[in-house]
Amino acid sequence: MMVDAGDPDGQEQPGAQSGRVQSLERAISLLNAVADSSPEGETVANLAARCGLNRATAWRLLATMERHSLVERDPLTSRYSIGFAVARMATAAGVDGLVRRAHAIVERVSRQTGETANLAVARSLGLTYVDEVTPPVVLSAKWLGRQVPLHATSTGKALLAWLPAAEVESLLAGPLTAYTDTTITDQTRLLSELALTKERGYGVCVGEMEPNLYGVSAPVLDEHKHPIAVVSIWGPKDRVPEERFAALGALAGEAAADIAHAVARREGLTERS
Repeated sequence: MMVDAGDPDGQEQPGAQSGRVQSLERAISLLNAVADSSPEGETVANLAARCGLNRATAWRLLATMERHSLVERDPLTSRYSIGFAVARMATAAGVDGLVRRAHAIVERVSRQTGETANLAVARSLGLTYVDEVTPPVVLSAKWLGRQVPLHATSTGKALLAWLPAAEVESLLAGPLTAYTDTTITDQTRLLSELALTKERGYGVCVGEMEPNLYGVSAPVLDEHKHPIAVVSIWGPKDRVPEERFAALGALAGEAAADIAHAVARREGLTERS
């Protein structure tokens, strides 16, 4: 039988680490477990076991979070999934911290390649570029703050390739707009491209958003291998031909891994403080 450490009502115990609230830590642990079970959801029994809680405690915490729309319970399967309130908070979340930790790496990539390097994050309507470094001698379009479609950019493909199939299906619902002659608008062909993207570790774009812009992108993955951002390198076709994709893709992948490490290290320091 699973037994909770400390007070069963979640009260802070004498000698517990200063500044920590046990019941809140349990709720956060459950919320993370629910997120990890997306999109199928998970039962209270399995969530409790995963988090080291007894079932009654887990049920009370989940019921409280359900009242605040942080989780939702399917009445047919009794499985819990992430609620609307979490999605709303994620949409409102700022990216300043991510940009601060990633900027030096994005700058390094631009210096290494002589091309424009970007960092993008997912938003409800697509991807938004939140940081950009352009070499001084290069004249290029500014993409900072712009949203782009997922199917017509290497950035979007790098995001989609690492998402669960159900999320990809939802994001690609409806007709896919053709922006150029090379835009992939066939769902089956695009899914094949996403499988190849994941296999090689980076996405590519051959003038699919704008005819003369070519690029590569790699995802920044969290500890659960879920994409939290995307690093991209791009430029005109004559400077970023397909012959450079493999080398640039490797640099983008290395930068993405470095950013993921920087984010994880920062979160670890925060947890221990």
